[in-house]
Amino acid sequence: MRTDPATRDVDVVVIGAGQAGLSTAYGLLRQGFARHTGFVVLDAETGPGGAWQHRWDSLTLGSTHRVHDLPGLPFTPDHPQAPAVEAVPAYYAEYERHSDLPVVRPVRVAAVRRTDDRFRVETDAGDWTARALVNATGTWTRPFVPRYPGQETFRGRQLHTVDYRSPEEFRGQHVVVVGGGSSATQLLGEISRVTSTTWVTRREPVWRDDEFDEDAGRAAVALVEEAVREGRRPGSVVGVTGLSTRAPYIRDALDRGVLERHPMFDRITPDGVAWDPADGQPSRFVRADVILWATGFRAAVTHFAPLGLRGPGGGIRMDGTHVAGEPRVHLVGYGPSASTIGANRAGQSAARQLRRLLRPDLPRTA
Repeated sequence: MRTDPATRDVDVVVIGAGQAGLSTAYGLLRQGFARHTGFVVLDAETGPGGAWQHRWDSLTLGSTHRVHDLPGLPFTPDHPQAPAVEAVPAYYAEYERHSDLPVVRPVRVAAVRRTDDRFRVETDAGDWTARALVNATGTWTRPFVPRYPGQETFRGRQLHTVDYRSPEEFRGQHVVVVGGGSSATQLLGEISRVTSTTWVTRREPVWRDDEFDEDAGRAAVALVEEAVREGRRPGSVVGVTGLSTRAPYIRDALDRGVLERHPMFDRITPDGVAWDPADGQPSRFVRADVILWATGFRAAVTHFAPLGLRGPGGGIRMDGTHVAGEPRVHLVGYGPSASTIGANRAGQSAARQLRRLLRPDLPRTA
């Protein structure tokens, strides 16, 4: 339910109310920004939960990446097998109430433009103006599907991870799963229990059987930070860390022999996928009823297009949480902060920087 905002002119507009947006909002409160008049959170969803409310039913808290506590309120789910699609949105809703956050929804941001010394945030609910912006829209609304010859001729069903609901919908069909990340291997494991599958990836998977400890985490974050500092698109975390054979769903799939990887096909036919002859190997064909593209996402920042933030390589050059050369525009949950714990830290950092920049007179609550 949309609330009637007290003002349309604020110090900070936060776009998005997932982990990154809620953490930033909490940080702004702690830094002394007033609700509604000092900042507002605009969320496109009809209710709390961010992207978690759209995940598939079989994704449990135990099988997903760890959901870290939001600052100021522990996440205490009843059971690790609780569906993430229910438990995380319930936690976010409680968090919004607990912190009395000024979330206005549903509000879809269409564009952000500069107007003299401020920004105009254009939405389907009217405009807001702000001295600074924090984008916390994540990636879920920007699924990426690569293009391959013959794709439009396929007579079967093509879907992306965002469309997946249950393996039962594929029973009796042959499914080609495309992608080398954790979502691809997790969905492949589920689907292979009810029907036949083929797994294809662009690159050979990198398997790791050691613990992904704090040192490994810091090393992975450093590589992504380097990419965004240089203005390159932030890559996949799995592309940096590899796939852990200690993950229960991967161990199970390996034991059942379903993680037999095939190189990326060259073209799509009306009835399947095909590989052209290469390196002395003959052409091959695999019949398919379904192609599931578990091929990742792009950052949801198209509303920032009028600001001209993208560089020649398609990425946005960053300096910490803010856009390089523009300390009033922060991207939280982008690049190295695209995790629940990373978003927490980045949200707090952005709030501190904005207080120093915009309102050094404010009395902090922490």
